Amino acid sequence: MNGRTLARVAAPLGVALAAYQWLVRPHFASLGATPQELGATYPGDDLISGARRYSTMATTIAAPAREVWPWLVQMGADRAGFYSWDRLDNAGRPSAEHIRPEWQELRQGDRIASAPDAGRWFDVALVQPERALVLRASVSVPQARNFAPAVKAPRFYSDSTWGFFLTSTPQGHTRLVVTGKARAHPRWLVGFGNWLFWDPAHWVMQAKQFAGLRRRAEEHGPIPTPAGLCGGDG
Repeated sequence: MNGRTLARVAAPLGVALAAYQWLVRPHFASLGATPQELGATYPGDDLISGARRYSTMATTIAAPAREVWPWLVQMGADRAGFYSWDRLDNAGRPSAEHIRPEWQELRQGDRIASAPDAGRWFDVALVQPERALVLRASVSVPQARNFAPAVKAPRFYSDSTWGFFLTSTPQGHTRLVVTGKARAHPRWLVGFGNWLFWDPAHWVMQAKQFAGLRRRAEEHGPIPTPAGLCGGDG
């Protein structure tokens, strides 16, 4: 490839990368969120020292928080799935279409599988029924093996939270904000991988999850709320 050909390839590639960085990326990283939601502080923000926010996305669900919460607490590859693209995050097994009482007990310190073989998981870092659910993934890179946050981190790692925050609207609906913070080492290497692949993948999966949650919560109507459906203690 001569210099002239290289220049013809590099110019449009540079324009595409710049457009992604300055136009596409900010739009999807804040998809649906208001300026107030983007600037807010959320429970669990202080779980990981030195972490940075990676995105804040939001949606409105036409159902009260007490009817959205049961769908959230039963998430997990070993439970109800994640209501997103099941072929990508649940080995093709369809996410649950109903509330299952046996999946409603979720407490801080529990684990839920993030992979169908349960070889990777989220630690349940915070549970505030009908208000906040924060999951934490502490994994080595590139092996993607979980490590205990309380012990020394491996040389290459990513440590992040995935938080779901519910507030009621004047109309009796639910505003669902999904956001989190992350820290990684080495920052530049993991950051490049996130920039190139993991962040766009997260935005696509999160948008699909919003749609899945809205459909389930809005179509199923009022959910019985016996003690078994009220979630765990935070």
